[in-house]
Amino acid sequence: MEVRDKGPATDIRKGKVIIYQNVPHMAIEVEHRTQGRQSGFIQVTLRNLITGVSTQNKYHSNDTVLFCFVETKSLEYSYEDENGFHFMDSDTYEDEVVSGKLLEGQKGYLIPGEVYSLMFVEEKPVQIQLPPSIAIKVTEASEGLRGDTASNAQKPIVVETGMRVQVPLFIKTGDVIRINTTDGSYLGRA
Repeated sequence: MEVRDKGPATDIRKGKVIIYQNVPHMAIEVEHRTQGRQSGFIQVTLRNLITGVSTQNKYHSNDTVLFCFVETKSLEYSYEDENGFHFMDSDTYEDEVVSGKLLEGQKGYLIPGEVYSLMFVEEKPVQIQLPPSIAIKVTEASEGLRGDTASNAQKPIVVETGMRVQVPLFIKTGDVIRINTTDGSYLGRA
């Protein structure tokens, strides 16, 4: 695994990727603290980029850490097969295969032909950065019941990626809607 030279723990910033327990972790929160007459330390919340589990760690100002080379690429989602999810670099036409384990819980937001930002650590994809919302086509929607005028009445529908979403009764098959990628909620018509 290629890593940059060691650096002081005081260089850890939010969004930086370091090696912790031989695995790349992203710093989510960084807080510099001092306790009375003792020397200061850095309290860091780290997220494991392989498993997604967060942990907290303390570093003293004289500790050293290994920083990872991080690159973000905009790649076009192509298709899914038994090898994983295929993304294409539109400049070089190279195919990048991302495992389904990495996209756990996010595959319902991947639309063929759309461009997504992928984070690479040491030239391996570790995270996809979804936009805040996506426009997606409704493929299955039952008719709303006539006379059902309860406030905020909703029905389940299926979108083109196979994901189920709760929407208002007036949404029909063929409509294009906006979905929040954080919680999968309906935002409105696109």
